[in-house]
Amino acid sequence: MSALDLLLATVGALGVVIVALSARLRRWPVSEPLLALIAGIVLGPAVTGLLDVPDIVSDHTTLHHGAEILLAISVMGVALRYPFSAITAHRRQLALLLVIVLPAMALISTGLAMWTLGLPFAIALLFGAAICPTDPVLASSAVTGDAAEQDLPEHDRQLLSLESGANDGLALPLVLVALTIATPLTAGQAAAEAGWQILGALAVGIVSGYSAAKALHFSERHHSVENGPVLMFTLLLALLVLGVSGLIGVNGIFGSFVAGLAFNLASVGSERRTEVEIDEAINQFAVLPFFVALGAMIPWAQWEQLGWGAVVLTAAVLLLRRPPVLLAAMRPLELRIRDAAFLGWFGPVGVAAVFYLTEEASRAGPDPLLLGVGTLIVVASTVAHGVTAAPGRILFRAAERRRPPEPDRSSG
Repeated sequence: MSALDLLLATVGALGVVIVALSARLRRWPVSEPLLALIAGIVLGPAVTGLLDVPDIVSDHTTLHHGAEILLAISVMGVALRYPFSAITAHRRQLALLLVIVLPAMALISTGLAMWTLGLPFAIALLFGAAICPTDPVLASSAVTGDAAEQDLPEHDRQLLSLESGANDGLALPLVLVALTIATPLTAGQAAAEAGWQILGALAVGIVSGYSAAKALHFSERHHSVENGPVLMFTLLLALLVLGVSGLIGVNGIFGSFVAGLAFNLASVGSERRTEVEIDEAINQFAVLPFFVALGAMIPWAQWEQLGWGAVVLTAAVLLLRRPPVLLAAMRPLELRIRDAAFLGWFGPVGVAAVFYLTEEASRAGPDPLLLGVGTLIVVASTVAHGVTAAPGRILFRAAERRRPPEPDRSSG
């Protein structure tokens, strides 16, 4: 029995369970990524050994490629999830989150790593830059589905989704800054690469998304496309953008998000009817193989060597990396305190962090300490945010009902 056969069987079994319990799963303190992570740990070398795979330190490329594909598809779904008018309504808040909050989270995580584990500044900065993006895959567990629509304000769901979609690609400049400290990469080279990767991705995304929307619109007007192919259209668009981006060396994740925005802007209502279906399917099922593999590839030996300082770091990152920043920026972000508290907590570290950790490993060499502490935070966030997503929504709904309504400030 090969590892691939077992992986496919596990993903298929998890998928059947999730489908059977889909109506209740969003109300339970569990998420699809958490279920898959647990399955990977149980099947992996640390428990049963049925899934005999090397850990992430020995093989970082497998998870790197898987994370890139999953992120490209996920951010495409984020860009398509809401009407473009809703996206532009949040432009000021998104700018603050990307320009102020994102670097602040990187710097706070860097400082915490130096304080708790005594990491050298260069390694700590690589760590802080890698884990600063808000993960769209894990965030979707908290803000999508019927339960989230009933419990959470549309404004909060939109803002968290859009932030997580945009900052996955825009974290690249911060990672490049960290690489200038840790590797021979110069500041000039980093600036040139960041400019090319972001601006190139912007161009690829706009052209691809706009052209795809117009092509689909033309096909629908002439009745030359069936519902089945339409359902897969934007999924294939994400893969197209990722492939083109890789060929010319630009950021495929940011390119996919921009392509989704361009497709959204150029589409009409009939072309957007499959967005929710695609997004839900991706977040329920496409995440499964990645998190099963992650669970099986956890570097347990590196975790043991980290000691109790890693426990302190994990708690500190979960509590201090994001919540205090959102609460401090509550007024300029035009958030009520309960909105800032919810959005501050549900800013998970996940697939995007794995992508940047493995990207750093490919450029600077696989550092066991960096990969060990980075994956520890990813696993801890998957567990913490997976367990608290449903209770957090319920508590938020209860708070909304107890308190008098406040003026709507979401249109700013």
